[in-house]
Amino acid sequence: MSDQKPSVVFVLGGPGAGKGTQCANIVENYGYVHLSAGDLLRAERKNPESKVGQLIEEYITEGKIVPVKITCQLLENAINKAMKQDAKFNFLIDGFPRNQENLEGWNEQMGEKSNVKFVLFFDCTEEVCTSRLMERGKTSGRSDDNAESIKKRFHTYHNSSMPIIEHFGKKDMVRKIDSTQSKDAVFEAVKKVFSQ
Repeated sequence: MSDQKPSVVFVLGGPGAGKGTQCANIVENYGYVHLSAGDLLRAERKNPESKVGQLIEEYITEGKIVPVKITCQLLENAINKAMKQDAKFNFLIDGFPRNQENLEGWNEQMGEKSNVKFVLFFDCTEEVCTSRLMERGKTSGRSDDNAESIKKRFHTYHNSSMPIIEHFGKKDMVRKIDSTQSKDAVFEAVKKVFSQ
């Protein structure tokens, strides 16, 4: 295992801002590894042999937030695995940190072990996001792609995630992309950020 620290880009933006779509483009064009905190939690939860998975299941079933230590451990494991197996050192962490507690947990667990380059912030209006999610809901099978859930998700995003974006903004670590545009136009803006 080399001493090289993983380079991390946090990818944030409202629900439906196009984070997943653009992360896929970045992976394809720039060789990053895409990690979604939500996907890692869901995968762990489905693993019948995982004690952590059972714990996650209990939290989610009770409608509680999974402790940040668990999320950070899953992220660290995934990063270490990719570095060992594929010798990949550039990571996109999608939808994390979502709140102050996430950020503190990350700093505690990964602060010394990683190099956060910047936050890629997909800025999109609630109207555009809502119409995208309603459209996606017709085929996604995701239980949270409905008007009621979208409103709640936006509320959480404004109250919890925006302060994190502002925190990194003060350190001049936010690269803001207007993601109300078409997918292609958004990716053109993303390319400018990654070619610097």
